[in-house]
Amino acid sequence: MQKFGIGQPTTRFEDDRLLSGEGRYVDDINVARQSFAAFVRSPHAHATILSVDLSDASSMPGVLGIYTVADLKDDGVGDIPCMAPTTNKDGSPCAMPPRPALAENKVRYVGDAIAVVIAETREQAIDAAENVWVDYEVMPAVVETNCAMTNDAVQIWETLDNNQCFNWEAGDAETTEKAFSEAKHIVELDLINNRVVPTSMETRGAIASVEKDGRLALHVSCQGVHVMRRLLTTQIFNVEEDQILVTCDDVGGGFGMKIFLFPEYVAILFAAKRIGRPIKWISDRSEAFLSDSHGRDHVSNLKLAVGENAKILGLKVSTVANLGAYLSNFAPFVATDAGVSMLVGCYAIPTAYVEVQGVFTNTAPVDAYRGAGRPEAIYAIERLLDAAAHDIGVSPIEIRKQNFISSDAMPFSTVLGSNYDSGEFQKNLEDAVAHSNWKEFDSRKIAAKQRGKLLGIGMASYIERCAGGSPEEARLKISKKGHVTLYIGTMSNGQGHETAFRQILCENLGIGFDDISIVQGNSDLIETGGGTMGSRSVPIGGSAIGAASKRIIEKAKETAAEILESAISDIEFDSGEYRIVGTDRAVNFQRIAKAAAKGSDVAFDEKESFAPEEATYPNGTHVCELEIDEATGEIKLVDYTVVDDFGKVINPLLLEGQVHGGIAQGLGQALLESCQYDSESGQLLSASFMDYTMPRADDFPPIRFDRNEVPCQTNPLGIKGAGEAGAIGAPPAIVNAVVNALADRGVRHVDMPITPNKLWSLMQEKSAK
Repeated sequence: MQKFGIGQPTTRFEDDRLLSGEGRYVDDINVARQSFAAFVRSPHAHATILSVDLSDASSMPGVLGIYTVADLKDDGVGDIPCMAPTTNKDGSPCAMPPRPALAENKVRYVGDAIAVVIAETREQAIDAAENVWVDYEVMPAVVETNCAMTNDAVQIWETLDNNQCFNWEAGDAETTEKAFSEAKHIVELDLINNRVVPTSMETRGAIASVEKDGRLALHVSCQGVHVMRRLLTTQIFNVEEDQILVTCDDVGGGFGMKIFLFPEYVAILFAAKRIGRPIKWISDRSEAFLSDSHGRDHVSNLKLAVGENAKILGLKVSTVANLGAYLSNFAPFVATDAGVSMLVGCYAIPTAYVEVQGVFTNTAPVDAYRGAGRPEAIYAIERLLDAAAHDIGVSPIEIRKQNFISSDAMPFSTVLGSNYDSGEFQKNLEDAVAHSNWKEFDSRKIAAKQRGKLLGIGMASYIERCAGGSPEEARLKISKKGHVTLYIGTMSNGQGHETAFRQILCENLGIGFDDISIVQGNSDLIETGGGTMGSRSVPIGGSAIGAASKRIIEKAKETAAEILESAISDIEFDSGEYRIVGTDRAVNFQRIAKAAAKGSDVAFDEKESFAPEEATYPNGTHVCELEIDEATGEIKLVDYTVVDDFGKVINPLLLEGQVHGGIAQGLGQALLESCQYDSESGQLLSASFMDYTMPRADDFPPIRFDRNEVPCQTNPLGIKGAGEAGAIGAPPAIVNAVVNALADRGVRHVDMPITPNKLWSLMQEKSAK
């Protein structure tokens, strides 16, 4: 337990298996009589489908079937549901246009699937798909978020005015307006939170089949089999949940995107039922760029009312959120409730009013991407605070210190509905400032200037809301030899669940890693599960494991009392042994399991769930130092510091890895990743890694990581979610550093991604004035 329990920096148990090539991803799996699917996709962003000619393709070698939306409708297959609708200001429901698995009458973005081809081989399916002839009447397209609601914008859904899905609000408009009328300073900032593509290492893929008992089965790379099953059942295939089996093995990254039910899964399940054979589909990379859900894509106007001593009096935010052509499963929630409550950040802002308008465009659907609304919110408030500091003439450090919620005020209810249980925001900032040697920055800036570099430093203090919502259940099955099998409904996507969960079991039951097996990703073997999203797996799943462990311990006391010939009340459990209090008479867990099994294979089989009453609120401060080449606009990060509060830590090594990964994705959005559609044709211009720049190892300096451990008061383990935090704090810290480097040239804001070309052009423009 000292080596493997909670708090130990244990290396990942699963890595030996994965690094030796023993991982089991969807494309590693082949089944008997397997066929292959390929999709016919629209080359146009917006067009009416006049006709679809399948005759040539149907007669090609190996083709087993070609299906369109008409076939699905004839079979009663339903549309893909939006599971998280929202309401308008007047309380009316948001618009919910249909999303069939294959396009019906019109295509609405480049990559919209029109037909699915099933063939004996993947190559035959692709060849036949290229010979499906579709006659289109091409229409104008709108792809830019801030153009979707203009009077001359093309209407993507004929029944909707101005392409608007919803007009939503939060906060108190009247009180906020009054605060602004009393402000000494009003600071305003317009910014874009740029669209990104998740680009998981393993692309999406699935194998659809029909079980011997007639049930549909889907093996899929996902973030939760129960979420997927729930979406597939009553609304799409009109069956009960137990009539569909969803399984998943190893997953090569998800980042939110693999939560969702995509059209391809519905189409191949239908086709497998129709032809009576398993069907495999694996997305290629360009297909993934076109058809995966995208993230972010907000345009916001921000206003801050500031009084004496840089005190914030009120906040106004107006955002237009791009939803893409169709509503993905949770898109309205991500643009509204998921992130808006975090717009006040770590600050005691007395009043706020937020308006969000969701719009449809001729682009791929937008949904959750690592952080899901919280990165958008923290980017907004942290950029706005730096702009305010600049405008009123105080330092970024001072304006934050003046407005932080103090640790003495915890628990603290914000004006946008969050309930912070704990946090030492000022300590995070002061530690990060000290570790980054901020006070010596000016001398480093002078030295950099002599080398032809513009040095900048920026910070961001973040807080996020995660690990709340639905419950998680853990089932522990103990064999007669004392081996523990955990059944749990979360789904590892590379985070290290197999290690973290073992550490919790080791801490509670006093057993070794090798005495534990973990079962995830099977909707038959695991009754329920909320999946992996919102940094919930360890805070919620781990708490359920802790509760189930306690149930096992109490149950086993009965057997221990029998063996030791003692009253149950006299038995205590510690470090894997049951003993009579105050004596050396003890019996270990393995012997108890053998006795309790009474000749069967199973000694104990207990389950317990944990339902969080409130979310957890991890927080911290990032400090980024970077230099800009005056001649080329090239940006190089030279120093990076982060101080985080994740409450009690299960594994410091895994935690730091999660933060590093999040920072990498945050840097990608801030400086590199540019998902671009052509404004006239609607073509995706960044549909490959030749055009979409990903962060690389040499983009980063060593990351200085420290923790300020303040236990969470609403989680039984004292932990706060950690999976998304790095991606939340990094973008504003990096952009603040860029703006700081250019402040002497009169630059107040630069939108992401801040590419060398963008910076060079900006510097030339400023030099010409």
